[in-house]
Amino acid sequence: MKRQDYITWDEYFMGVALLAAERSKDPNTQVGACIVDDGNRIVSTGYNGFPYGCSDDEYPWSRSAEKTEDTKYGYVVHAELNAILNARGRNVEGTRLYVALFPCNECAKAIIQAGIKEVIYLSDKYANTPGTLISKRMLKSAGIKLRQLQTEKESITLDLRKGL
Repeated sequence: MKRQDYITWDEYFMGVALLAAERSKDPNTQVGACIVDDGNRIVSTGYNGFPYGCSDDEYPWSRSAEKTEDTKYGYVVHAELNAILNARGRNVEGTRLYVALFPCNECAKAIIQAGIKEVIYLSDKYANTPGTLISKRMLKSAGIKLRQLQTEKESITLDLRKGL
């Protein structure tokens, strides 16, 4: 008899997004994203961080400062955009995007332009902020399906010593 306690595809891909988030060096917010095709194959992943060639030791991680250029906001590439860019020319049209945090309005533009058809997210903690409201309006206008992941699981544990 086959095992019954396996995770769903949604849990698996959200788990990959959350694992990607663990690569982020942002001390405040770690977000990961995973792009998946209709065959349930991973096309790309991404997390929030600085662009290639921009050292995370030389750029600011601050959330606030007297000058905007001394905060992270002008430099950090969000997880969703990173996942789209990391696809490196592979077609992401018609795919699903799994992401821990509901996309901001800037990422929504990239999601729409890339042709992603569905966004599955865990948290919508900024639901009533202007950027998120703009994002939802654009995504809905573009016909992109939005779905908050509902799962009975509270956690998925990875044992890095399993099989040793």
